[in-house]
Amino acid sequence: MVARRRRNGEKAMILVTGASGTVGSEVVKALGGGGARVRAAYRTRPQKVPKGVESVALDYDRPETVRPALKDVETLFLLSNTVDVERTVVDEARKAGVKRVVKLSVLRAEDEAFTFARWHRGVEKYIEASGLLWTFLRPNGFMQNVVTYMSETIRKESALYASAGNGATSHVDARDIGAVGAKVLTESGHEGKAYELTGPVALTYGQIAESLTAALGRPIRYVPISHAQYKQAAMAAGTHEGYADALVELSRYYEEGHAARVSPAVRQLTGRDPIPFAQFARDYADKLR
Repeated sequence: MVARRRRNGEKAMILVTGASGTVGSEVVKALGGGGARVRAAYRTRPQKVPKGVESVALDYDRPETVRPALKDVETLFLLSNTVDVERTVVDEARKAGVKRVVKLSVLRAEDEAFTFARWHRGVEKYIEASGLLWTFLRPNGFMQNVVTYMSETIRKESALYASAGNGATSHVDARDIGAVGAKVLTESGHEGKAYELTGPVALTYGQIAESLTAALGRPIRYVPISHAQYKQAAMAAGTHEGYADALVELSRYYEEGHAARVSPAVRQLTGRDPIPFAQFARDYADKLR
């Protein structure tokens, strides 16, 4: 990995937002120790970070924290849970002299065929019109979501619940997104490009349950539920209705097979095959037992 440098020979500063999240944390890990000058942004600080990585506070709910976090930054890795705030960060990045934005988007954002795609594509268009150099990473659903959102029922009931029917989805491991992110952030030649990031194969939730069965050494069932049941469960867990509707729409998108295509981008950018779900299941088995 070759760190980008300013004209005076100093290493260019990279700011990773959302550094405590599923993807942001993997980007920071992949960058750590690679010779890049990295600043990891958290809602609060200090945080434990890899050697050579700087920690900074950046809370989207406190706009006054954005500008200090962007000081001396050349390349911004942009992600958030609430996509609307990203426009404000882009505006501040321009004012701060940031040269390039690498945005975490979603698979097939360009089609704007579901709510999350429309949200992310709106920000992509805003970045394209900003005058900043840009690269978009468009991953499919994360394998880690099985741990984040399904681990409780897997542990307690040996079951996972979803409303995607028998639709197959090429879920991607967040560690692969992190590896791609680190590559793109530290190299030139990716400007003006959008990369779709997927796993090596599309799987149904029934096949995911089979992989979990093998990894955990006990039978794991896939229990299909209706979209109404999924929405009800999401709202019961504290998700507001608009976001729950977006999740249901995404689940329907999966069910209809629109997220099944497999991209070669992980291999092209990292030089290795993407992590298969069976490997993910073995690596994360302790979190699901």
